[in-house]
Amino acid sequence: MAKSVNKMILVGNVGQDPEVKYTTSGVPVAKLSLATNERFKDKNDAWQDRTEWHSVVAWQRLAEIVGEYVHKGSKLYIEGKLQTSTWEDKQSGERKYRTEIVARDIVLLGSRDSGDEGSPGRSSDESNAEAAASGIADSEIPF
Repeated sequence: MAKSVNKMILVGNVGQDPEVKYTTSGVPVAKLSLATNERFKDKNDAWQDRTEWHSVVAWQRLAEIVGEYVHKGSKLYIEGKLQTSTWEDKQSGERKYRTEIVARDIVLLGSRDSGDEGSPGRSSDESNAEAAASGIADSEIPF
């Protein structure tokens, strides 16, 4: 069978403070929404801006780091994979779908205090968090 690739790379801003919860077995999981922006010219040669929202989930130590260092407005570089889950709604019986990015690596960009999206500088805490977040193995742990 030929090798396939499922890899997402996103750079964007966090829409609201991440939500960190724990599975029944005590494994941390963080959920956050990330906005990416696109600027293009329409057929009338006018500039248009479009924002796309992405659901991101991080597991284990990466989830703890997200909970500690990531806040609304943080600029992040995220590598991960696209994953779709399905389930039946308990009330309506309808089949529901959710597509999200399962993060394997997250890099905190910009300054933590200023939230400056253009600044490449990092605090020592962010550098430590980035080092801890790098190379985290992807974990598929069901709730």
